[in-house]
Amino acid sequence: MYGTPHIVSDVMTHTVAAVDRRAAFKEIVQLMQDRQISALPVIEGEGRVVGVVSEADLLPKEELRDNPDAAYLQLRQPVDVAKADALSAGDLMSFPAITIRADATLAEAARTMAREGVKRMPVVDDVGLLAGVVSRADLLKVFLRGDDKIAEEVRREIVSSLFPPPSVIQVEVHDGVATLTGRIHDTAMVPIAARLVRSVEGVVDVQFDLARETAK
Repeated sequence: MYGTPHIVSDVMTHTVAAVDRRAAFKEIVQLMQDRQISALPVIEGEGRVVGVVSEADLLPKEELRDNPDAAYLQLRQPVDVAKADALSAGDLMSFPAITIRADATLAEAARTMAREGVKRMPVVDDVGLLAGVVSRADLLKVFLRGDDKIAEEVRREIVSSLFPPPSVIQVEVHDGVATLTGRIHDTAMVPIAARLVRSVEGVVDVQFDLARETAK
């Protein structure tokens, strides 16, 4: 593998607000408002994550406040109807919690979020204890890498290995778009280079302006 991929612990929020099962409804709402967050891990014991309570878990209490008719209730999931009467995190939370390991790659975290349809995930250590929280915004931080750093990694990790002399390749990166120009000995390596350059964190796209090195 080329380079060292960023992992979740590189971008996650380490100082995390959490509640236990007994936390009251209003306490949860207040904590979300104070921290400007949309979900809270629910923990027990030494910090083991047992669930997550989100704004979506809290809204049924307001949504069903004015005794909607039976037809409307039939459109709602029974669990949502039950949450309208819930008073504590243990009854409100969604479980089991969708979590990610601190040492997972950012690509793994992104795939998990997409598959599960969540915006934030508790991050757990190797024994399942809460270590932080990672959000979609956190995963996008890799695209803030400087163009110079990206170009240097592409040159060092990819170009030097795939295109040894007599190939002569220049690498430029602008706004995350990597452009490789020059003359190469083996054009069969271009598709491989494209895949590897796109895997470099911070790369938005890759372009080539290459000519085959002719024999002398």
